[in-house]
This record gives sequence, structure tokens and C-alpha cells, in this order.
Amino acid sequence: MPAFAAVVMRRMAQISLLFAFGLSQVVHAGAQKEEALSDSIRVLLRQSVAGQMQQYRPFTSNADERAFLYWRANMAQRMARFVAEPESRNLVLNAVDYEARRAGLEPALVLGVIQIESHFQPSAKSPVGARGLMQVMPFWSRTIGDGRIDGLNGVRTNIRYGCVILRYYLDKEKGDLVRALARYNGSLGKTHYAEQVLHAAAQWR
Repeated sequence: MPAFAAVVMRRMAQISLLFAFGLSQVVHAGAQKEEALSDSIRVLLRQSVAGQMQQYRPFTSNADERAFLYWRANMAQRMARFVAEPESRNLVLNAVDYEARRAGLEPALVLGVIQIESHFQPSAKSPVGARGLMQVMPFWSRTIGDGRIDGLNGVRTNIRYGCVILRYYLDKEKGDLVRALARYNGSLGKTHYAEQVLHAAAQWR
């Protein structure tokens, strides 16, 4: 009986570890609530989403371009534990560098959001339908986009939406990043999600 009990305990421990690992892979977004937007805000956000998407941001000098390439190589090494293919890592990092700066956000913050939201899985989908790397809710595509929900799984499109939305929430909260992140996650009034993102972002600096 003691031997049998030991086997059972080991098996239960294995199940617990698998369950815990599974929970760590669950995407976190999706509880954002659709809210009424004024016509002026809707037009502004629609224009922000619809702007031209370039592969790289404009570099101000050769030194600026070299700094970007150094940053991308460094971040790609860190991202290898999430994304195996080098080309896929560069695709995400090119988009993050461009879209974060375009929205006036720190690239490390956007990478932190992506890590917590989807673990860098472009095909991620939450139980309530949030999609892609930054777990964008489908209603945003209808409200400020072209209505094509499937497009939200595209790396570049998803990151653009995510950055535009986070910028909107940051402005709405008058620069309060914790509250803006809570709005992004649909957990306004709580700090746990924001703490997770900020901890993750610190690892991308």
C-alpha cells in the first residue's frame, strides 16, 4: 500500500505540473468592454489603423539604423524561447519597432504586452474571441477597421491595432499606464495584469 500511495502521489504531482503549465499558456486578454466612441475619436482611431504599413520605420541616420539592427538581434535572441524561426522573430520585431514608435509607446512595453497576452503566438484566441499577438477583440475591427476579423491574426495588423488601442487607453487615462493596461485587459480597478506586463517589459529593455 505505501508503494501504491507513492505512485499515486507522483502521478498527481505530474498532473498538477501539466495543469499549471497549461494555465501558463492561456491567453489573458479578451475582457475589454466595447464602449461608445465619439465620432471624432472613431475617425482618429480609424485613420491611425488605416495608415500605410512600412517594413521599417524611417531611420534618421546610419547610426540610427545600426542601433535598430543591434536592438533587433538582441531581442531576437531573447525571443527564441517563444519563437523558433528567426524570420518570424524579425517579422514581429520589425512590426513592434515601427508600430510602437508610431503610437508613441516604448517597444519594450509592447513586447511585454505580447508576452503576457499570447506568448508570441499569432494564432492565439481567447475564450471570448480576442485574437492574435496582442489579443485584439473583434469589435475593434468593426468599430475602427475594415470589419475583417480574420485579419486580426496577421502579425502586422494585430500589432498596429494593439498599439493604437493601448495609446487610446493611455490618453484616456491621462498617462496613467497602470490604468491604461487595466483597461486594455478589461480589469480596470485591479493592478495584477499591469504588474505582469510591466515585469515582462522590464525583461525586454
